[in-house]
Amino acid sequence: MRQLLIPVLLAFGVYLFLNRSRNITEMSIPTQQKALVVPEAHAPFQLATIDVPKPEAGEVLVRIEATALNPVDWKIQAYNFFIQKYPAVLGTDIAGTVVQLGSGVTNLAVGDKVVFQGYFTNRLASYQEYTIGKAETIAKIPSGFTFDQAATIPVGAGAAFVGLYGPKSSSGGAALTPFWAEGGRGKYAGKPIVVFGGSSSVGQYVLQLAKLSGFSHIITTASAKNAAHVKSLGATHVVDRSLSPSEIVAEVKKITSEPVLTVFDAIALADTQTTGYEILASGGTLVLTLAPTIPEDKRVADKTIIDTLGSVHVPANHEVSIGFYSNLPQLLLSGELKPNSPEVLPGGLAGIAGGLDRLKNGQVSATKLVVHPPETA
Repeated sequence: MRQLLIPVLLAFGVYLFLNRSRNITEMSIPTQQKALVVPEAHAPFQLATIDVPKPEAGEVLVRIEATALNPVDWKIQAYNFFIQKYPAVLGTDIAGTVVQLGSGVTNLAVGDKVVFQGYFTNRLASYQEYTIGKAETIAKIPSGFTFDQAATIPVGAGAAFVGLYGPKSSSGGAALTPFWAEGGRGKYAGKPIVVFGGSSSVGQYVLQLAKLSGFSHIITTASAKNAAHVKSLGATHVVDRSLSPSEIVAEVKKITSEPVLTVFDAIALADTQTTGYEILASGGTLVLTLAPTIPEDKRVADKTIIDTLGSVHVPANHEVSIGFYSNLPQLLLSGELKPNSPEVLPGGLAGIAGGLDRLKNGQVSATKLVVHPPETA
């Protein structure tokens, strides 16, 4: 009898522990949270207390453990675009822990460590302690990867996979066959691609996806100090970014005589756009991460320019976004996709404004700035 009783008691103890853990998680959700907000148009960032959102059908509530910074955040604050109402919460790179499920969510559970892309509404943004995620475009973080590493992925990788594989539409991409689709892996063997800004957050992901797609000449611009790093991510040739536009064009022609049908400009300043457009062959696509600056009278009909938004929340990007996030855990485990190198800023949410100033002043190279919202004083 005693031998039978011991396993029963152990099983009961496990049951109580699991249910206690679940109840603690559910009961620990506060009604209010700390957030970094833009209080009104063009105003400086400031800390505030706001309500914690509630998940609706198909959504989850996530406690944000790490969020990364992006240049677009300071631009939104300074120039007042994307914001629907004030006070506004920004930030869209999210890694955290699921703490509550909305109805109909079956692919996730409370306690899951996840990574996903937010959006510029207070319910979906990341410069706060809790946020909402759409369950169908969330990936679980594999064992062995930190929240900091995961937080570097959503926006940079989003611009990369949408820019390469998204539809040829506004905010879409070059409509290449995704590497995860049938016949997609290695499909572009023998074809060159040119990437401006290979060491940028977006550029690092473009290089890795280009490798998975099989591009044989993966040519990128980068500084000499970052040459080895971009080669480790898939670049086959590195062109010094300090060269003049004409010199860059000449270097690309030395590397390949094949027509360059895909150019991805992760920098997208006026000079890189013009240079990329010159390199682009007839029938090709130039993907930009900023609005086009090439004058209309300098464009030709058989060269397509796509200003990618790189967002999973654009309806036209829905299918490609689900495809990427469903494959993301395995890509990380296999080592075929490496996150950016994170640099953690102190002070939690209070450290964001200083980090954005560094991005604004061009003081960040080959790393991604990350903060931990729970560390906010």
